[in-house]
Order: sequence, then C-alpha cells, then structure tokens
Amino acid sequence: MNRSPHQRIVIQQGDITQLTVDAVVNAANNSLLGGGGVDGAIHRAAGPALLAECRTLGGCPTGEARLTKGYRLPARYVIHTVGPVYGGGPEDARLLTACYQSCLTLAMARDIRSIAFPAISCGVYGYPIADAARIAVDTTVTFLQAHASIRQVVFILSSDKNRKIYEAILAG
Repeated sequence: MNRSPHQRIVIQQGDITQLTVDAVVNAANNSLLGGGGVDGAIHRAAGPALLAECRTLGGCPTGEARLTKGYRLPARYVIHTVGPVYGGGPEDARLLTACYQSCLTLAMARDIRSIAFPAISCGVYGYPIADAARIAVDTTVTFLQAHASIRQVVFILSSDKNRKIYEAILAG
C-alpha cells in the first residue's frame, strides 16, 4: 500500500541524536569536521570514529551531501549536508532546496527507508525558520511524490515554536 507523501512525513520536537531511523541528516559546515549546534551534537553522540571518517571525505560543497556510518548513534548512517549562510538572495533558496534534494537522492541510492532532518541553515547560518520550513516541506513532498522507496521522513525540531511552523506548512 502506497501512502501519500504527507502521510510519510512526521514532524516532532526532540533530539536528532536519539532517533532510531536509517539515517539522520547533519547540518554540517563545509569541512565536515564538526562544529556547533546539530553538527556538534551529532559528532559528540556518534563518537570520534565519525570525525575520523569525515576527515577522509575532503569536505562538502554547499548544497551537496555526503554519507558516513552512524557509529554510536541509533541511526545506521549520517548524511552530512551544508546549507547556505542566509543572505536574503535567491541563491539561498536554490542551495537550501539542493540540500534536501541531495540528501533524499543519496538516501534513495543507498536504500535508506527512513531519514530525519533538522532545520538546515536555521541556527547560526541565520535562515528564517518559516522560509526554510516551506522549502524543506515542499521539496520533500515533491521528492516523495516521485519516489516510493523512502517510507518515512522525520523533521525533528529543537523547539515547540519551530515544530508548529513545520506542522502548519505541512497542513497547508
């Protein structure tokens, strides 16, 4: 039975490092060598082997994605993507859309059935949450309409306020 894209999306508040999914998405910086926010939390929870594997990847351009093992995380994999630093221009939306598309395409290629996303670029990169949530939800729904292999996408938000923004857009 094929469920609609909206039925395959879950929005919740919580800690991405605690989720039992096939892959969690790391909102990384270009070096992939750890940082603050979600990136730092994922690196701390996964342990030093994640950093060692990331060192072999040679970084990641903005809008693209790279895959590593999950190590000590409940998730089998980490998909690292680099979102844009918000500047208010049209390139920001194109690059953020590319992040979600790159992650979902990589997940599909690796037979990943469940994936969890944080609010990419919404921390220190300054992307307005409502604009970023619209891109995240719209891009994901469009991808899921074309690809049935991904069974669940979780948007995991750090605050009740952000969760409600995503829920309103999904209900839209």
